[in-house]
Amino acid sequence: MPHSAAHLPHLWLPYSQMKTAPYPVEAIQTDGSTITLHDGRQLIDGVASWWTACHGYNHPHLRCAITEQAQRMPHIMLGGMVHEPALTLASRLSSLLPGDLERVFFTDSGSVAMEVACKIAVQFHLNRGTPNRHKLLSFRGGYHGDTLGMMAICDPEEGMHSLFGDALPRQVLADLPTTSAYLAELEQLLEKRGHEIAAMITEPLVQGAGGMVFHTPQTLRHLRRLCDQHGILLIIDEVFTGFGRTGHLFASEEAGIVPDIVALSKALTGGTLPLAATIARKSIFEAFLSDNPLHALMHGPTFMANPLACAVANASLDLFEREPRLEQVHAIAQQLEHELVPCRTLPGVRDVRVKGAIGVVELDQLDDAPALNRAFLDEAVWIRPFRRIVYLTPAFTITPDELSRLTGAIYRVLKARS
Repeated sequence: MPHSAAHLPHLWLPYSQMKTAPYPVEAIQTDGSTITLHDGRQLIDGVASWWTACHGYNHPHLRCAITEQAQRMPHIMLGGMVHEPALTLASRLSSLLPGDLERVFFTDSGSVAMEVACKIAVQFHLNRGTPNRHKLLSFRGGYHGDTLGMMAICDPEEGMHSLFGDALPRQVLADLPTTSAYLAELEQLLEKRGHEIAAMITEPLVQGAGGMVFHTPQTLRHLRRLCDQHGILLIIDEVFTGFGRTGHLFASEEAGIVPDIVALSKALTGGTLPLAATIARKSIFEAFLSDNPLHALMHGPTFMANPLACAVANASLDLFEREPRLEQVHAIAQQLEHELVPCRTLPGVRDVRVKGAIGVVELDQLDDAPALNRAFLDEAVWIRPFRRIVYLTPAFTITPDELSRLTGAIYRVLKARS
């Protein structure tokens, strides 16, 4: 087998230095929480394909929904037309979200859903005659995608997007108000610059790609209060946390807040097809209703509300209604808390933490993530360390034995590393 990803004939892989990255493993089949490789090895998936496959792979209800919709109408443009899968999905999402989050705009990825959220926020103020409110406030450690606009609101110090600093618009960056000192700093910042800020953007309860860093519901309540106080829209990025990952169907529920705009993706289709949604409150949508055509939201991805994706997203919501997903998340959390505790005793382990179906072992440093990845492959598990964390975000349908294989592999690999 070629020694590095540079020997792939045509693929350009994500987040990889193709000259030196190890040659990737090749998957040929998935089922439940199992990935089968081309050489016959079977791996227990600990990350549910970047946190998407919440029901496990190849759930028959999802597979059936795709097949039936493909036979009727795999795609139709949403420009000037609508279709039942999109109408039904929009209605169901609105009914599941808190408050008056009732207007759904479909896209095809979390990054684009967040782009649309920010675009809506800025235009909301333009339509209302306050064009000075055009800045976006985000938080250190945050991550909202890799598109150009989203890179501008990600933490510029986290490294992945630091090369683009001079090419990006200057937005406003603050520390999450997780302490009284940070809260006071944020309040001072808003007193000074609140009049120019269109929206405040955060991930609820967990900063995912920033290192699986947790914060409390009280932090979100502080943000809601400050946004109300200063006339700023609150955008909640539930691309990672939405659909049960933290223990509630949506993480913002735990704080008892209603965001002005929320973005969803990843687990929306149960890990099957690309789909995302940006959902706005009634008052936000009404600011776009006008006799002036320039007040319309001029955005429209070609494959937005793809019928196949909407059909399988509806099927995924069926499973949340019919099968005990949140109970499964609670059981996963209990097992992770019990089985990851021994990692605390290992040299080089800084922290072990669990939130819902998220288990994190944070290291003092992680110099060679690919080497750890290879060690996990030798344990017949699929775990992808990044930054300085080893984490688990399994399918909610994973069995206790499969989860134990994952947690046991983490302990053994980290023990051998030390």
